[in-house]
Amino acid sequence: MLHPKIADIAATRHILKTFNLRASKRLGQNFLIDSSVVQRIVDAAEISAGDEVLEIGPGIGTLTQGLLEAGANVTAVELDKKLPAVLEKTLEGYENFKLIQGDILKVDVEKIMPPNFKVVANLPYYITTQILLTLLEKKLPVTKIVTMVQKEVAERMTAAPNSKIFGAMSVAVQFRADVQIAFEVPPSAFLPRPEVTSAVVVCNVRESPFKVASEDFFIKVVRAAFGQRRKTLVNSLVGAGFNREKILAALEIANIPPNFRAENLSVAEFANLANSLQK
Repeated sequence: MLHPKIADIAATRHILKTFNLRASKRLGQNFLIDSSVVQRIVDAAEISAGDEVLEIGPGIGTLTQGLLEAGANVTAVELDKKLPAVLEKTLEGYENFKLIQGDILKVDVEKIMPPNFKVVANLPYYITTQILLTLLEKKLPVTKIVTMVQKEVAERMTAAPNSKIFGAMSVAVQFRADVQIAFEVPPSAFLPRPEVTSAVVVCNVRESPFKVASEDFFIKVVRAAFGQRRKTLVNSLVGAGFNREKILAALEIANIPPNFRAENLSVAEFANLANSLQK
């Protein structure tokens, strides 16, 4: 069966008109209309025939079609109850597609996906961080996460220490994955046009994250450190309830200068600090 490309402004408008659809602001919907962007996402995800892919928010099937054409077996989770009927038509004939209607934050991903799967998604920007961190923190058997996010979020995810945008999210994501920005996507690639530039981020999930005695305690230390980022690390942690003498001792053990701020520490140094504090 020959399938017309969905990633086209005329095709997208036809689908929206046929099904009497409008992009939902509440769900952060913007439909991709640039086929070259779809192909670049598929390439960034390094999709090969037979790959198992979890797609979050397939919309009308634009990116899904690119993944299916590359030979992936796609399991898509869609929150919008109006879209399953649309996808049934736009992706008709693709035997390597399965749809689950529901909230990705409530779906038991390990039950619906086999080991060594990839995640590819054009995530709603209002919930990007929550979905991404949830996927990483669940320690799922996922090898790669490729997602379209707001450019500013992408820059925070990939920020290096000693930069003003390096923060708790940077550490949390980089703790679990090697993160890179693949390319930027202009507003003109969407219908309707968003007010911001987007970026595609590739997260190669670490098989062995940085060693910490307790991940919960590690995250607690990171959040406390960035809670008052203009203050020194010592004062930020004291303000969060940690004992000053223990902080200074832990910093000495971890070989971290006491006048450092949170933004000066690498992920590995945060791991060492958390382990030293816990001891």
